[in-house]
Amino acid sequence: MSQEYRHILRIMGTDVEGTIKTIYALTRIKGVSLSLANAILKQAGINPDLRVGFLTETEINKIEEIIKEPTKYALPQWLFNRRKDEETGKDTHIISADLVLRTKMDIDQAKEIRSWRGYRHAYGLKVRGQHTKTTGRAGKALGVKKKTLQQKPGGS
Repeated sequence: MSQEYRHILRIMGTDVEGTIKTIYALTRIKGVSLSLANAILKQAGINPDLRVGFLTETEINKIEEIIKEPTKYALPQWLFNRRKDEETGKDTHIISADLVLRTKMDIDQAKEIRSWRGYRHAYGLKVRGQHTKTTGRAGKALGVKKKTLQQKPGGS
């Protein structure tokens, strides 16, 4: 092959090993799912089974450009993680540190307006309707602890 192989690539601020297939390498970026990665590669015209170490700089730039502006490249809106944003009303897709920050801001807003979800988040309980009687007990007291009664030999 005439292409140069690279062992580690940097795509959208994330280090990716060169041995991984391109479609799975894109899922290493926080906020990019397998479905979105497939749509991005189809739009860019890149083989998903190609190892990411063999990608050229122009192909990587094309992938980064599509990830930054998915609406410009006519990707379906149902793939985006921020549809009908409360502030702008637009469909957008956010990734990496922006995604973490925006999620934290949403949770803080739910706590501030004292919604049911915010209450559950604030008290460390399950938020999405799961049962809590027997599951999700990590870090909390489990069951009832009884002191073992030790009787002295020979009487009370």
